[in-house]
Amino acid sequence: MSNSNYQKVTAATLLVALGIIYGDIGTSPLYVMKAIVGDREISKMLVYGGISCVFWTLTFQTTFKYIILTLRADNHGEGGVFSLYALIKRFGKGKLVIPTILGATTLLADGIITPPISVASAVEGLEVLIPSLPTVPIVTAILSGLFLFQRFGTQKVGFFFGPAMVVWFSMLLVLGISQIVIHPEILEALNPMYAYRLLVEYPHGFWLLGAVFLCTTGAEALYSDLGHCGRDNIRITWVFVKTALVVNYLGQGAWIMTQGSQFLEGRNPFYSIMPQWFLIFGIIIATMAAIIASQALISGSFTLINEAISLNFWPRVALKNPTNTKGQIYIPSVNTILWIGCVLMILYFKNSEHMEAAYGFSITVAMLMTTFLLSYYLFYIEKMKIGWIALILFVFAVIELSFFAANVVKIKERWMFLFFELFIFMVMYVWYYSRKINNKFLKFENIKEHAFKLEELSNDDTIPKYSTHLIYLSKADKLNQIEEKIIKSIFSKKPKRADVYWFLHINRTDEPFTLDYEVHEIIDDTVIKIVLNVGFRIQPKVELYFKKIVQDLVQQNELNLHTRPDGSTKYNAEPDFKFVILEKFLSVENEFSVKEGWLINSYFILKRMSISDTKAFGLDKSDVVVEELPMVYQPTTNIPLNRKK
Repeated sequence: MSNSNYQKVTAATLLVALGIIYGDIGTSPLYVMKAIVGDREISKMLVYGGISCVFWTLTFQTTFKYIILTLRADNHGEGGVFSLYALIKRFGKGKLVIPTILGATTLLADGIITPPISVASAVEGLEVLIPSLPTVPIVTAILSGLFLFQRFGTQKVGFFFGPAMVVWFSMLLVLGISQIVIHPEILEALNPMYAYRLLVEYPHGFWLLGAVFLCTTGAEALYSDLGHCGRDNIRITWVFVKTALVVNYLGQGAWIMTQGSQFLEGRNPFYSIMPQWFLIFGIIIATMAAIIASQALISGSFTLINEAISLNFWPRVALKNPTNTKGQIYIPSVNTILWIGCVLMILYFKNSEHMEAAYGFSITVAMLMTTFLLSYYLFYIEKMKIGWIALILFVFAVIELSFFAANVVKIKERWMFLFFELFIFMVMYVWYYSRKINNKFLKFENIKEHAFKLEELSNDDTIPKYSTHLIYLSKADKLNQIEEKIIKSIFSKKPKRADVYWFLHINRTDEPFTLDYEVHEIIDDTVIKIVLNVGFRIQPKVELYFKKIVQDLVQQNELNLHTRPDGSTKYNAEPDFKFVILEKFLSVENEFSVKEGWLINSYFILKRMSISDTKAFGLDKSDVVVEELPMVYQPTTNIPLNRKK
């Protein structure tokens, strides 16, 4: 499998990078300068200082941290918080779980405000032409159409994204230059002294960082989409993107300084720098860019949840592949949640100006968590000296904690977000730690100790044959081990006689797209253990993979069952497979602590809400038997019950 991180740089790959990853950060000129100036009196310190803060934020936070530093932390070409966690989790000894959950939670949470603010900011340009135009229904309709379209995939329109974003950034560049030539003095704003003066000397200037931060809210996407575009393509296209963004911010600043009024009076500098004849075209292009930005964020949310499922941070939910494009996933439940959240946002806030006040808080938390995880990568994998790591941590801690402090005041505007964020966090927390508790009580036995008995059962004609192939999914990662509950399932009550007993262990690898298997025959043609190595970005279609394994073994004469190559017999056109799924229920006989009991009960509630193992592993219902087992951790030998003499 080719590693996307090392893919060649071509015009096509550069175009793909522009179309996929720059939607969020690329549409920030729609609202950043408007948010910085707001209803404040226009002054050189405010405008120049705001632009200076934006420029140096893009330089330090986006260029240095993400483009130069974080993109180095690729997991076989893949990026994102879960890919980074998969790289370094062996060094953290459990300390990295909460930062990872926080990072993923806050990225998902801001997914319900990024599409509304981007689309609303674009559509509100129509108010310049039609002041009384109701924009809320238009934005709601666009967002609803976008989410409705997800089930069909984006392969057919994906080719359009790259050229559309080239047009968008070219427009930003041209519009910015058209104003800079009128007021070239605005170039002085790149001097960091203006940023310093704004934060220190301007009244309440520090709190303007909340608005400044909006210019870099899409920086996490540069890392999350590393696998789609490749490191070199991202770095090369960023030069063009950053140039277009900075020039447009400078152009907006130049217009603000020369427009002749002391206040903006509700005007958006982005649309005000457009010639009147071009305004309708500019609004259409901005709307397309906002839709592309929203699409990228929605697709990123699907990928994030898919990785969370693979790494045991999220319950199994229904996943679909709308197209044949590698890595393109559609998750109906996540799509519905995001759609409801986005519609509620636009109905509650009404316009982008109100949403600006609530935007950005979660992303600061996500960036802080990435910085923390990145320090582990630099120390343990990059082997960077501790002094350099300490300096990097200090610089970004100061920057990001400053942004965090400035964004904390937005809590009162986003109190409803806290419920959404708390819900996501608790789902990940409960699912991860309850599975840890569950696994702690698993008992394993040596397969070889039961191999003779299994062979004897297989040859015992006095017992009706249960199935030709009896397959159990096993959590035992050691070759000679099997769960005690599986042995009991085979031998207890009515023994399950089969020609072949298969124990299938799914090994989720830290590499994203691994897909191979290992075969270990305990007894030839009778007791076989299969280790299926599946990357954390691949959906485990277990039955499909298992049938392919059997077919390979038969064709290579490693499995002799007098079967056809597909596993069937001359008497039966369909292979006789029977998968046994062992489901647990919580017995009243347990001695959990209050915390453990709460986690386990919550786990079973989430498990009932998620899809079954049958669907999750791609198994045919007709080939599956589900057995329920009590989760009893108190052995009967410990019960102080004596017979009365």
